[in-house]
Amino acid sequence: MTALSAPEQNIPTPGPAAGATVRVEDVSKWYGNVVAVNSVTFEIGPGITGLLGPNGAGKSTLLHMLAGFLASSSGSVQILGQTAFGNPELYRHVGLVPEREAVYGFLTGWQFVLMTAKLHGLPDPEGATQRAIARVEMAHAQDRPTGGYSKGMKQRIKVAAAIVHEPGVLLLDEPFNGADPRQRLQMMDMLRQMAAGGCTVVFSSHILEEVERLAENVLVVVNGRLAASGDFRTIRRLMTDRPHTFTIRSADNRRLAAALMGSPAVDGVELYSDSLSVRASDFASFTLAVAGVAQQADVTLYELLPADESLESVFSYLVNR
Repeated sequence: MTALSAPEQNIPTPGPAAGATVRVEDVSKWYGNVVAVNSVTFEIGPGITGLLGPNGAGKSTLLHMLAGFLASSSGSVQILGQTAFGNPELYRHVGLVPEREAVYGFLTGWQFVLMTAKLHGLPDPEGATQRAIARVEMAHAQDRPTGGYSKGMKQRIKVAAAIVHEPGVLLLDEPFNGADPRQRLQMMDMLRQMAAGGCTVVFSSHILEEVERLAENVLVVVNGRLAASGDFRTIRRLMTDRPHTFTIRSADNRRLAAALMGSPAVDGVELYSDSLSVRASDFASFTLAVAGVAQQADVTLYELLPADESLESVFSYLVNR
């Protein structure tokens, strides 16, 4: 393999004061009659952005277009002011952590990261490799073949290879898969440090809690469409305040149904043989009120379950609201 030539000077390196480092304008990607991404537009600057959506929503396709590995069918994808696709010099400023296990099992962790450092033509590849492996806390296993790594260890060594050249833009596809709680916390701290240093970090996830803990901004993708974007707290409020359906089991379902009908937080109640189905316009208001209503009606609550809390139902609401 031949090392890349020296980086061109016309590609800017982002800093904390930089504007948008990632620009996607009216981008679509289709495979025959299958539309993977449909007319998506957004801008991202330094910091941490979460790409949130159910499996199959188009997140990986978007990340691969951002990384320049996949051409869009229409629209424009720019990274650091440069067209992403067909621009290999841009890879000096971009790191990608794919979801699939993109490691060579016969190489040790050290050899795998060092190979990437040499491909980038870094002046001190050994030193860069040592720093990257230390950042992901894999020094203890760096001399073992990656084929014997656990899934979480493979994820971390992929991250080390992606950051060995200290990229200005880091793209991660489901980076916490296979990681234990301690490893997740360590990786989150590392990503926050990179973002604080001016890096643009974009990571995909189908787990709401991961995005909530890490992302400052969020892009919600459903069926290839951008359903919502912006500050995570605002998006979470949209998700939480949407109409909800709850299943309730109690000591006296009929009496509780009558009492709930008088609550302003309840839109409707259906009585079944062993449960209630309650429609509420506001998640927070209903969950705060239901215990008090049951107490006043002298009814014991056995079970309270949201019936429509799958990510698919949440995202479907965002798309169709």
